[in-house]
Amino acid sequence: MGLSRDDLVMRAGLVVLAGLLLLIVGLPLWALLAKGFEDGDGRYVGLANYVSYFSTPAMFNSALNSFHVAAVSTAIVVPVAFLYAYALTRAVLPARWLFQGISLIPIFAPSLLPGLALVYLFGNQGFFKVLLGGSSIYGFDGIVIAQVFYCFPHATMILVTALATADARLYEAADALGASKLRVFFTVTLPGAKYGLISAALVVFTLVITDFGIAKVIGGNFNVLATDVYKQVIGQQNFSMGAVVGMVLLAPAALAFVIDRMVQRKQVALLTSRAVPLIPRPKAGRDLFFTVFCSIIAAGILAILGMAIWGSLIKYWPYNLSLTLGNYYFANFDANGWDSYFNSLRMAAGAAIVGTAVMFVGAWLNEKTRGFGIVRGVVQLLAFLPMAVPGIVLGLGYIFFFNAPDNPLNFLYATMAILVINTVAHFYTVGHLTATTALKQIDPEFESVSASLKVPVWKTFGRVTAPICLPAILDIAIYLFVNAMTTVSSVIFLYASDTKLASVAAVNIEETGATAAAAALCVVIVITSAIVKTLHLLADRFLLGRLQAWRRR
Repeated sequence: MGLSRDDLVMRAGLVVLAGLLLLIVGLPLWALLAKGFEDGDGRYVGLANYVSYFSTPAMFNSALNSFHVAAVSTAIVVPVAFLYAYALTRAVLPARWLFQGISLIPIFAPSLLPGLALVYLFGNQGFFKVLLGGSSIYGFDGIVIAQVFYCFPHATMILVTALATADARLYEAADALGASKLRVFFTVTLPGAKYGLISAALVVFTLVITDFGIAKVIGGNFNVLATDVYKQVIGQQNFSMGAVVGMVLLAPAALAFVIDRMVQRKQVALLTSRAVPLIPRPKAGRDLFFTVFCSIIAAGILAILGMAIWGSLIKYWPYNLSLTLGNYYFANFDANGWDSYFNSLRMAAGAAIVGTAVMFVGAWLNEKTRGFGIVRGVVQLLAFLPMAVPGIVLGLGYIFFFNAPDNPLNFLYATMAILVINTVAHFYTVGHLTATTALKQIDPEFESVSASLKVPVWKTFGRVTAPICLPAILDIAIYLFVNAMTTVSSVIFLYASDTKLASVAAVNIEETGATAAAAALCVVIVITSAIVKTLHLLADRFLLGRLQAWRRR
């Protein structure tokens, strides 16, 4: 039986998608890999660069430092996030929505914000410098504290999801058998959340080991892999060694991703059709303990954010603590002034619009195309690959690929378009997974009925599929917008003088010693991201409530 017109259209679209993903993900990474085997003049030198890297103690120590920071940060974040998530799902908290909202604040901030706040709190002229005795916040301790703030919401969201799918019947059976609360925790609660715990640990480890902003601001002389890449490329113009460090940085991130995928494949459904949702009942002692615990964590998050806001309003720290808006006149600290912020808005809007369209249509093509297994497998591989690639590594790959003189796409380099493309590529995996999950919830019967009525597949997509998946489409758009506003590492190599972004400008301003202005720019990014997220929530509540009233029938 021959292929129908719809099948041919779907397959053609899938081939185009595979080519696009190869162009924005696969080829830049291949260019990065190839650069590591060349010298400064482009001649092939085999493993010489890798031998040089591993035989240089200072550079190899950066890798050890990265692993050390990532391991310690993970060991702190995961237990704290688990207790916080447990409180949100298993305790009766006053103003639970407030605690949940506060836990998400770090997502709206560039990673360098907690570093700047810690400089104000515990730096050489910090407000609480005396509490450190003779030690310094610059280095390992400062990086770990800032990473705990930065990674906490990511782990909390994963663990809230893991703990929210509990079956009340298991706990009722345990009570009937007289099991102690401690035994129930170790035999029912922890096993039920173990996959979430593993995923949270791997996500935190990857975020820490690949982050650039925090180590750049508060790392001092404590070198890590991400800052080594920056120093090799920007400081020494040693692109070959930068490529080597980038590949070394890619290895642990890719390994963590592979382990996470293996763990998820072993996960089984914990919530069956017969399951009874677990609704926590008030219990004075437990609820008081978790309310105090969540209050302490929330206060810590607000203290970091509040310190950054206060620091951005101080005239001259610590000698003149009077308030001023002078630090928000960015033209006094950076030639681009407020243009960097508006560049970020344009880039974030472009990434949200273009990325959402490509991700959703791409997931639809991959999910609904019949047969064509090889191309679908290639698309799936390339769609998952960005999650395993650190942003600074992908950005470096873009230099070597798009800036190559013989590349016909060379005209894209140092334009706003390359920033949009890089951002979409960097965050492609989460958007693809979100769209795929939404599409899997739609009964295939819709396509069957449409085919029997001779309705073209694109009409079914526009009239049925997209409207049903509108909540997921909005989620993808907001995810891309917020991450585009806050990203630093993936775009640090790609901007030009007229396309500098706010997050990059904050890094550059901080390098000049204008910490208050850098903090002010970070605060503007936080406020913008929070406003956009609030508008999204309002749209979910009011607009989608009307457009998708059928869901309540």
